[in-house]
Amino acid sequence: MLIIEIAGGTGSGKTTVVRRIIEQLPQGEVTVLPQDSYYRDNADIPLEERQKINFDHPDSLEFELLVEHLKRLKQGKTIELPTYSYLTCTRGEKTISIHPTQVVIIEGILILGHKELRELMDLRIFVDADANDRLSRVISRDIIERGRDVSQVLDRYKETVKPSHLQFIEPTKRYANLIVPQGGNNKVAINLLKQYIEQNLNS
Repeated sequence: MLIIEIAGGTGSGKTTVVRRIIEQLPQGEVTVLPQDSYYRDNADIPLEERQKINFDHPDSLEFELLVEHLKRLKQGKTIELPTYSYLTCTRGEKTISIHPTQVVIIEGILILGHKELRELMDLRIFVDADANDRLSRVISRDIIERGRDVSQVLDRYKETVKPSHLQFIEPTKRYANLIVPQGGNNKVAINLLKQYIEQNLNS
């Protein structure tokens, strides 16, 4: 099993990179574990308090479960992937059954900062992007997918997203084997990643 970690700041283009890699590989050969599925369940606190949670802080994630799931997949076992709602800031009742595949991609903003998780990786990638480009993508995404208005997005960016990026995400570049600038627009890097994966699938 080939395990690849794709990290980078909020709005850097990680999801696009993952999607474009998958599009070029045989169907059913790649499993994606999104970091977002492992946000802690906050059903025990009021909704107003949940909406103030800093999702860019490592404490917001249940890394222990993600590590356990990855180890189970390496053992050839099926896992139950949690589902998470940004609208309610809680985990859903339903899970998604994930079966072992030849390639597993873990994607998220904070995953390079966790030592035990890093040590399970065969390849660590950091997707880099200009701060202004990331902000514009965050505004579009949060309005469409998370029910926030522009003012809420900008306030959150200033109060939590930007400081957390500088403290917890940007420094993890040093753990990457490969830094991909321009996100999903970097066709050369995506093609190289595809070739690397194909070589490992055929070996």
